[in-house]
Amino acid sequence: MSAIPNIPSDTPGIHANGIANGKSTSSFNINDAPVENLRPLKVIVIGAGYSGIYCGIRIPEKLRNVDLVIYEKNAGLGGTWWENRYLGCACDVPSHSYQYTFEPNYSWSSLYAPATEIQAYLERVAKKYSADRFVKLRHEIKECRWDDRTAKWNITIKNLATGETIQDQSDVLISARGNLNNPSWPEIDGLDTFKGEVMHSATWNEGYDFTDKRIGVIGSGSSSIQIVPSLQRLPGTQVSTFVRSKTWISPPFGQQFFDNYGFKGSAIPEDLRERFANDPDYYHKFRLSVEEDGNGIHAVTMKGTPLQLGAKDMFYQHMKKRLESKPEIFDALIPSFSPGCRRLTPGPGYLEALTESNVSFITSSITHISESAIHTADGAAHEIDALVCATGFKSSAPPPYPLIGTNGLTLTEKWSQRPVTYCSHSIAGFPNLFTMLGPNSAIGSGSLTFMIQNMGDYIIKAIRKIQKENIASLVVKEEREADFTEYVDAYFEGTVFADECRSWYKNKGTGEVVGLWPGSTLHCVEAMRSPRWEDFEYVYLDELEGANHEEGLNGVNAGEGKKRANRLAWLGNGWSVNQLEERDLAWYLYPEFLNKPVAPRPEEKESYRIRPFSY
Repeated sequence: MSAIPNIPSDTPGIHANGIANGKSTSSFNINDAPVENLRPLKVIVIGAGYSGIYCGIRIPEKLRNVDLVIYEKNAGLGGTWWENRYLGCACDVPSHSYQYTFEPNYSWSSLYAPATEIQAYLERVAKKYSADRFVKLRHEIKECRWDDRTAKWNITIKNLATGETIQDQSDVLISARGNLNNPSWPEIDGLDTFKGEVMHSATWNEGYDFTDKRIGVIGSGSSSIQIVPSLQRLPGTQVSTFVRSKTWISPPFGQQFFDNYGFKGSAIPEDLRERFANDPDYYHKFRLSVEEDGNGIHAVTMKGTPLQLGAKDMFYQHMKKRLESKPEIFDALIPSFSPGCRRLTPGPGYLEALTESNVSFITSSITHISESAIHTADGAAHEIDALVCATGFKSSAPPPYPLIGTNGLTLTEKWSQRPVTYCSHSIAGFPNLFTMLGPNSAIGSGSLTFMIQNMGDYIIKAIRKIQKENIASLVVKEEREADFTEYVDAYFEGTVFADECRSWYKNKGTGEVVGLWPGSTLHCVEAMRSPRWEDFEYVYLDELEGANHEEGLNGVNAGEGKKRANRLAWLGNGWSVNQLEERDLAWYLYPEFLNKPVAPRPEEKESYRIRPFSY
């Protein structure tokens, strides 16, 4: 095949820009760019955990001519897995489901990997795919402000290493902060008067020696369930755990499945890890089974299903057996709500630790804290040397810095009653902003990391649309945001999450479920597959440039000084980038792009069976 020569600018019938000569009958001017329209864009990502690292991998892979920066306030990669270093900190779902689908880790030491291994995995993946080249560590976001006139996000950042305050600007802003990022301290009178060691589970003092110390632990959620047995096992400790809420402690997730593989406990033997690494078929079969097991238990979250009722009975018997020496603790812990209403945590060793002589289980409510003790409503003063606040995070809440959208609307104002989004990733009134692991994005069963990947892929499609179609501003319609909120509330009525319980899944005060996706992992994946572009409003670059300068986008929206934009201007000058670069001129015949039909299997020829979509 001969190469296509460069076309001289004086070729008959061709303008210098490659547009055929002809008499114009309209004021419309062809956009002198190939149809791919790879106009420059700047994208800023906040956070370098699972979501931010995924953006750092996929955005440069899927998009061209995009300037990407990832700001991370910590000194290392990993997000919550960099910050949380408390004793016993580990994944509470099977490790082999808590990884990117394209980057398996064969060497997890445990079915529930410790935090240090997860952080190391994330750092390794970021470096392998060069996502770390976009990351600026120790850069803390101080303000994000949308400019209606320029259709840009103006970002104020503090360099924590130098103390310098810097300004940056982007076309698109992605909040990849996650839900478990901003620690929530307990509101207890006298907390600031305590003279001993005080730490939050997310601000752990790794240098503190707990040996021979009296330790108070406030909280009964996931972190407390991991911390208490770790402290109990240390030499000479006396642990007082203050438990305000009843909770279910589940057997390890997938225990029956893992029993079939011959596991004894949660540790993964070295020989099995070696087989995973050296026998791809065996590992793939195991990995597939883990994922199928996680996706197969969605019915446990639905009220009244056989799986849900069976789980409740199994959890009840599990807790009763392990607390048989302390029936008063069993009675105090067993809730009336269904398992899953609060986040389920397997908590290996937690129930056993509660029965040990160096652990005090205290349910009387805390009245105040003094210089050396926690005081409870029963009149007792519990003398302690160290205080651990395992009280979770401010989840599904605005970030701890001003985030200001169109017309000066702040996210704090918008979410003053409850956090609302469209499909968890877009917020009405905040153009060109996308959130990952924001409100209504977590999952009660199934793989969270696969959801993160699909949410990231959706956002990349939106960025490509903004780039290709000369869109200045893309923002979800308020009506569609309201529709999603209505759907969320209706869905959760039939689930265990609607039961009466204290949970970070719920809106504080009013009780709506704002932490979880309204459906299963596979449901979310299908919902994210094909964006409904009709659910968004658009302002195009031509309209922005033709609007009254002082009015900016407000003028466009109000119809003042508005210039009509040709919505198909992105079609460009009739050329493709491949032709101009003289490469891949028959890419559609490359094996990786061939979309071959699949013949039905013999057993399917007489019947129709749904197969997974591949587009």
